[in-house]
Formats: sequence, structure tokens, C-alpha cells
Amino acid sequence: MLLIGLAPPAQSFLRLDQLDSADQKTLPEGCAAEPAAISLDGQTVLEVRGTAGAESITSAAKRGSQTLQELARNLAIAPDDIAVKHLDGESFILLQQKGQPVRRLGMLNQRIAGCYGMEPQRLAELTRDQIRAAMVRYRQAHSLDSWLRGSALAALVLAVYVVWLRLQFRLNARIRQLIASRDRFLLQQLARLGLSALLEPAQVRRLLQGLRSAVHWGLLLLISYLLLPLLLGFFPPTQGIASGLRLQLRQLTLGLLDGVVAAIPNLLSIVVIIGLGVLVARASNSVFEALRLGRLRIPGFYREWARPTARLVAMLIAVATLVIAFPYIPGSSSRAFQGAGLFVGVFAALGSSAVAANIISGLLLIYTRAFREGDFVELNGVLGTVQDRTLLVTRVQTPHNQLVSIPNATVISNAVANYSFSRREIRQPVALACTITIGYDVPWRQVEELMLAAARSVEGVTDEMEPFVLQTALNDFHISYELTAFLRDANTYRLSLSQLHGALQDKFAEAGVEILSPGYHAVRNGNPSTVPKNTPPSLEA
Repeated sequence: MLLIGLAPPAQSFLRLDQLDSADQKTLPEGCAAEPAAISLDGQTVLEVRGTAGAESITSAAKRGSQTLQELARNLAIAPDDIAVKHLDGESFILLQQKGQPVRRLGMLNQRIAGCYGMEPQRLAELTRDQIRAAMVRYRQAHSLDSWLRGSALAALVLAVYVVWLRLQFRLNARIRQLIASRDRFLLQQLARLGLSALLEPAQVRRLLQGLRSAVHWGLLLLISYLLLPLLLGFFPPTQGIASGLRLQLRQLTLGLLDGVVAAIPNLLSIVVIIGLGVLVARASNSVFEALRLGRLRIPGFYREWARPTARLVAMLIAVATLVIAFPYIPGSSSRAFQGAGLFVGVFAALGSSAVAANIISGLLLIYTRAFREGDFVELNGVLGTVQDRTLLVTRVQTPHNQLVSIPNATVISNAVANYSFSRREIRQPVALACTITIGYDVPWRQVEELMLAAARSVEGVTDEMEPFVLQTALNDFHISYELTAFLRDANTYRLSLSQLHGALQDKFAEAGVEILSPGYHAVRNGNPSTVPKNTPPSLEA
């Protein structure tokens, strides 16, 4: 049972890694840079950096731990029985009991002491003191009073913990009921914050319930984890485990605090950058709002460009703010951020062609002023009112209240008929035209007069400009007449066209003129005319 090459813990002497390079060069060979620990009850008492023979420091430390435990458990051995004797440059650690032969526990020579940067006599005395102190601590910790005191404290802590658990679960249930029964309060708060159009009370309730649950279980786990080292520290056999858990918690806490303190300058930089970005975005929105309302004018910049341009500029400002602030985000150079960037890049590459085509087409539609929201248009064969115009699609509401979304790339590649453009831009009504064919036996002056009378009878036709009739073709069996009338409102285009067709039929039927459009062929062998009889409604029954 020999302790060979003992040394006190790091706080009692100079560690090898604390020596300067010159001292390290003069150290004897065989000194270990990483010491092996001699422990008692899981706590380090001594360190071994070198041995007197060929034995490894790990084996020596293991034997030393066993010997130290035997010394501490043997109550017949007093701490003062551990002594030191110096002889011929060597120091011996001895066990001297009255009435018992002297036993050598360890030997320290000049080479071993050189591993710690001190003389053998000084190192032996420190080792002796550490062994004595460890024996005293061990016996005090393993006394009956210590066990009773630890048991009582553990029972008290557990009782407090159980009471806290009951209160915590009751509080959690109470908060859950409050959140579930406050829909009206949530609705009022959303309205006050201006978020009632974005969120519903049910969504906010689910969010608050999830936050409550996360805080509840997180607090339970934290308190339970903190309770473990506290309970284990009351009993000698588990004090080493408790010390390890406390050290781990301390290192984690200090690491988090160090990380927070180190991140404060970067976080302040991010706040300043975001603040400047918000200020620039608000200034930009104010400028474009003034352009939209006409309070500010820029030559060549149309008012309908203000809102989409403001969105583009805001997007560019947001992207620029993110790019500038990204290097200051904690962990921005980590593999997690790199992986997320790669993931986003892959998705952008997969959809970039179609998305880019639609975005560019949307910009072209905006700045070529082909149409704007509220215009009555015909896009890709779809007739209706423009409800929304985004960078990707254009949405048109048809007369049947169908909302049709057309990709901007499709819109830009086809003709766009805008029926609202003339009234808005050149202050003239849009024209409505229809063509009918009448036989050569009817005088053309009579046909024109009937067509003009039909146009004037339509409610949607304006009197700002007189309608007119053109003879567009002299066909084999009939003449093509085109009637052009002008509308008050372009949004009534389909209704006015239908009313105009009805008026034409009525006027020609009253005059007894047969309409041959789009084409009608009959053998005049006594067959009746196709002109409908003008039967009074009272006779139809």
C-alpha cells in the first residue's frame, strides 16, 4: 500500500502548465503534462505527475485512491499519525501509530518534486497536510450526525418541492382557464393593436396556450434539474456526483453569460442597422405616398407607379438591411447557418426561372402602364375587372363573379385590351361596335337610320359623341353594316352590348326589315318572312 509520487491539488502548488517555457525545459523526464487524480468520495485530493519507478501515473493514482480510502475509514488511525521524514535528499510520507511499526506510504525524490517546481521537503509537507485534511473531512461527512442532518435537509427540500409542484400545477391550470375564457378581451387587444385583420382570437389563444405549456414544463425541468445536485450533496457517497453536476451547471451558466456578454456589441449593431433600415423605409413610403396622392410630382413618374414602386423599394431596403446585419448575427458563421443558406439556395435555384419570369413580367406590366386595379380589361381571353396586380399574378374578376388568376408571364405574352384606358387617359369614352348584314332590297339610308335609333335608345350609350354607321363590305347576298357607339362607363361594356343587340332587333322588327346576319338563305317560294311579329304582351296569353 504505497503512495508513490503524490502531489497536492492544483490550488496548493504550481501546475506544470503554469510554468514558463524555460522551467519546462529543465523538468526531469517522465513528468506527465496531464496529471492523474487521487480522489476520496469523488473529490480530488492529490495529483500524480510522476512516479519513482516504472509504474504509470494512472496505476499509481488508482492505488493511492484505495490507500487513502482505507486510511480514512480506519478510525484507529489518527490524522496526526501521517508524518514526513527527510533523509538524504528524499522525503518519505509515513504512517506512525503508537505501538505499531512505521509504514512508508510514499516517497518523493528530487526528480518527482521537479515535476511540480518545488523541493521534495516542501512537496512532502503539502501532501501530508492534504491527506490529513481529507481524512478529517471524510470522517466528519460519514458521521451519524452528518447522515441525520443530510436526511433531514433532504426531506425538507423534498417537502418544499412537492408543495411547489402542487402550486405550480394549480397556477398552470388557472392560467389555462383564463386564456380559454378571454376571447372578448383578446379581440379588444387585437383591435387596439391593429392586428384584428391578421389574427383571430382562436389563433392568439392557441399561441398563448402553447407559450404557457412551454414555460410550465420548462420551469419544471429546470427546477428538477437544480434539485438533483442539492439532494445528492446532502449524502457523502454522492457528493462527488453533486459536485460534478454543479460544475456542469456552473460552466453552462457561465458559458451562456459569456456568450450573451460577447454578443451584446453585435446585438447593438443589429439594433442600430434595423433601426436605420426602418427609418429609411418609412421615409421612402412617405415619399411614394406623396407621389400617389399628387402632393409631390416627378416628371415622367405616374401616380399609379407609386404603390408598386414603394413595395419594390421597401423590399430592396429589407434585403439590404438583412445583408448588412447578417455578419453581426451570433452564429452566422456556424454550419447551421451555412446549411440553412444552402437549403434556401437550392429552393431558389429550383424555382428561379419561373418566378423570375413572372416577376419581370409583372414589373413590365406595371411600368408599361398596360392596366391598373379597377380597369375593365380583356386578358388572355378573360374579360373582367382587375382586382389585384402582384409581381407574380394578375387577378381578374369576371362578370360572373369568378376570380381568375393569370400568371404575369402569360399576360405579357398576349394582347391586353383595356376598356378603361381611354376615359382615364385621353378623356374620351370607349367605343362599342357591332356588325349586322342586311339585304340589298333595303335602302341603306333606312338601315343606318334604324341602327342609329337603336344606339340612342340604349341607356349605357353616352351623348358625348354621336354614334355612326359604316358599310364595311358589299357581300354576295347582303351588305355589312358596322355600328359604333360610345359608352358612359367601360364597366358596363357587356351589358350595353347586350342591350344594343336587343335594340337593333326591336327597331328592325318594327320597320319590317329582315336581318340576315350572320347569314341567312331562303328560297322565296311563298315562305313567310323571318321578321318576328310585334305581338302585344296582352295577346301572348
